[in-house]
Amino acid sequence: MKSFAQKFGCKVFDQRVMKERLPKETYKSLKASMDHGRSLDPEIASIVASAMKDWAVENGATHFTHWFQPMTGITAGKHDSFLSPQGDGSIILEFSGKELIKGEPDASSFPNGGLRNTFEARGYTIWDCSSPAFIKEGTLYIPTAFCSYTGEALDTKTPLLRSMEVVNTQALRVLKLFGNHTSTRVIPTVGAEQEYFLVDRKNYEDRLDLKICGRTLFGAKPPKGQEMDDHYCGRIRLRIADYMRQLDDQLWQYGINSKTKHNEVAPAQHEMAPVFDSANVATDHNQLTMELMRSVAKQNGLACLLHEKPFEHINGSGKHNNWSLSTDDGINLLDPGKTPYENMQFLIFLCAVIRSIDKYPELLRLTAASPGNDHRLGANEAPPAIISIFLGEHLTATLQHIADGVAEEKSSNGVLNTKVTILPNLPKDDSDRNRTSPFAFTGNKFEFRMVGSSASIASSNWVLNTIMAESLETFADILESTDDFDRDVRLIVHETMYHHGKVIFNGNGYSEKWVEEAERRGLPNISNSVDAAKAFIMDKSIELFQRYGIFTPKECESRYEIMLENYIKTISIEANTMLEMTKRQILPAAIKYVGDISASYNEVTSSGVENKAMLKLVNQLSSMIDCVHDIMEILEQEVNAAHTNDLWQTAVNYRDKVIPQMESLRNCVDAMETITSSEYWPMPTYTDLLYRV
Repeated sequence: MKSFAQKFGCKVFDQRVMKERLPKETYKSLKASMDHGRSLDPEIASIVASAMKDWAVENGATHFTHWFQPMTGITAGKHDSFLSPQGDGSIILEFSGKELIKGEPDASSFPNGGLRNTFEARGYTIWDCSSPAFIKEGTLYIPTAFCSYTGEALDTKTPLLRSMEVVNTQALRVLKLFGNHTSTRVIPTVGAEQEYFLVDRKNYEDRLDLKICGRTLFGAKPPKGQEMDDHYCGRIRLRIADYMRQLDDQLWQYGINSKTKHNEVAPAQHEMAPVFDSANVATDHNQLTMELMRSVAKQNGLACLLHEKPFEHINGSGKHNNWSLSTDDGINLLDPGKTPYENMQFLIFLCAVIRSIDKYPELLRLTAASPGNDHRLGANEAPPAIISIFLGEHLTATLQHIADGVAEEKSSNGVLNTKVTILPNLPKDDSDRNRTSPFAFTGNKFEFRMVGSSASIASSNWVLNTIMAESLETFADILESTDDFDRDVRLIVHETMYHHGKVIFNGNGYSEKWVEEAERRGLPNISNSVDAAKAFIMDKSIELFQRYGIFTPKECESRYEIMLENYIKTISIEANTMLEMTKRQILPAAIKYVGDISASYNEVTSSGVENKAMLKLVNQLSSMIDCVHDIMEILEQEVNAAHTNDLWQTAVNYRDKVIPQMESLRNCVDAMETITSSEYWPMPTYTDLLYRV
């Protein structure tokens, strides 16, 4: 039996396999394309395709697919076999360089925001050789970008690849100014921590809302939630531990560096965290991780919930996007070293981050916007909807001292002394961590904590890369024309702190005082996805994306429309699911229960006994049934009236009119659940879902 180390990457056509199976010159040419973004020779592609096909067939594959990431939040691909029929009735296995490089799925059938007419179906998938192909369920998966016939991006990978190029160009300019002429490429690196819930599959199947919407639309608070803080990093239940072992085994076979697993804060909630990789590969890996989480769960009689807020009353799930910049020769550009005060290269890159986040907070907030995440952001479980940066007191003071032209006071971080003789003293870090910050510096990277658990991390990273490129270009322009390099480096620090230091906040992001303080500082507080979507069509956003070739104005407009369409469709599906559950499950169950109690009451009364408790329960339930019915009718009216010819107004109607009625209906149903016999209640309760695994 192979050890897990030997199985690592066994399903991936990675560099080890390429080096073994490709001619030396072919491998060299392909690696140059992968490492430096060079165009691939078509003749090289044919050789690679043949080797890739042979490897895939040897490992049980019969089909290949161009695996892409349309603007649906999930992945897609059509599967073609390697079979090629011959005239004599036999077949041969073929896979050409042309088939490797290009595919043609139907572009009109995916979200496009007006980029494609219904009758214009042609779109292209283009091989992304920087992300390795892999075998899954008998198919060779080839990571690709997805573009329209006229060249617009119809996916999340294309803008990410574009942004990686522009930040590389501008970062190399800055590095050369600091005397670095050995690094030839700067790569955004990402590690995406993934939170998720696991519930029993049968209970999941018995909940229409979970199956259709991914979250519970109804559900009374259970007797025990997360109040005791006993689930976080606690003992992992045997069934869950077995699932995690199988998931790790699958992830490792696909070359995904799953490193950490533990229980999260809420009951039935868990987390896995991988080692960082390039932003592109990390994005592909995270999409594959979510797919594997679901499939492994199903194999184990479980259901994996990736919705940001599957349950009320307890924490929801996020995805922490740990982002940094590294060179191809292993230098982390956001590593301050032991003396950050003297590490001016690091401080310039840090200032670029500060300037970028303060200048484009709406764009970063946009990347965390979704109907699901609207339930989560701002609660005492997730960062507030206000974008701010946590640096820690020491690093903030370092920047301020340089900005003010004051020498930094030498100070020791000291040691952590537990006052237990057998335990060693440990050196302290510069500062504690701040879990309430949406964008926190954590030693040598920034952790963007607002991303939703079901979201692709691509958008967060193409925004980070692009806004970082804009700041680095600004700094490079200044420093390339300076006659006093050291003076202008310090001037950049001064100007950054003076104009953009307001975005730095090291305090409690959950407090109401911070909301008031943020408003005084002029920091935007965008509380919902409908308002967040407008960032796509702000003049400064369109100018930024057009300038760096990330999006055309038309592409920006299309993504704005897609966000609003997704919001409308999501809330519409949830509202209609609530209506169906109420009409066909909840009201019939409650009416039957009231009828049975009434019959029992009549029997008791006819025997000469007056039972006030039974009568009170009948009246209480009857009143609640009326309440549920009345709100249900109002909700139905609001859903029918929500749609207009104006996309923005329709989204506003769902936000301001439909959602409040959904909340009212839920409150009334949840109250009714608490006094209805469990024998009559038509679906598994929160106790069933959270504690019966």
